[in-house]
Amino acid sequence: QVQLVESGGGLVQPGGSLRLSCAASGSKFSINAMGWYRQAPGKQRELVAAILSGGNTDYADSVKGRFTISRDNAKNTVYLQMNSLIPEDTAVYYCNAILRLGVPERAYRYWGQGTQVTVSS
Repeated sequence: QVQLVESGGGLVQPGGSLRLSCAASGSKFSINAMGWYRQAPGKQRELVAAILSGGNTDYADSVKGRFTISRDNAKNTVYLQMNSLIPEDTAVYYCNAILRLGVPERAYRYWGQGTQVTVSS
């Protein structure tokens, strides 16, 4: 079994910053990719940022220049530094990981439980 445990959400004023963390633990695995999605009320879940095993990153256009995704391989942890937050960033943020595990080895997608980010004055 694999678990993704998120932390770091909360309430912040416009222009403020938050840092989200997501740690993967459990069975022995290798990481293909980790990232963050978000879902605002009444909207579809969307990709915010992702980081691949080789270190390449991808960002939604709406967060480029404001958010930075990074990874600590030793801790199997991915971070999302969010700066210059705006009310439109308000959503539940979900950690996502594509991990390889098992015998024979296969890739599986896992989700965290979600953490609320609210940007409001």
